Amino acid sequence: MNYIYGALLLHSAGKEINEENLKKVIDATGEPANEAQVKAVVAALDGVDIKEAIEKAANAPVVAAAPAAPAEESKKEEKKEEDTEKKAEQAAAGLGALFG
Repeated sequence: MNYIYGALLLHSAGKEINEENLKKVIDATGEPANEAQVKAVVAALDGVDIKEAIEKAANAPVVAAAPAAPAEESKKEEKKEEDTEKKAEQAAAGLGALFG
């Protein structure tokens, strides 16, 4: 993620996004730059209009993550109910052994 932030920093400063500049930004964070990652980010951004990409991202519809939460909660509730049912069955089986 630092490599993307570094590229965005170079873009906002009006500097060319190349391997040398990106490596300097990453090294300035105190973390040694990984040459392969630097090359990969620079290659991936080659020919990309960053300003246009940022504008598209800013105008993109926001997808809410809230609907996913109730589904997860219902799964947890179902699992709790199943666990409770299993425990009740086990208890009943244990009582049956006492009288059986």
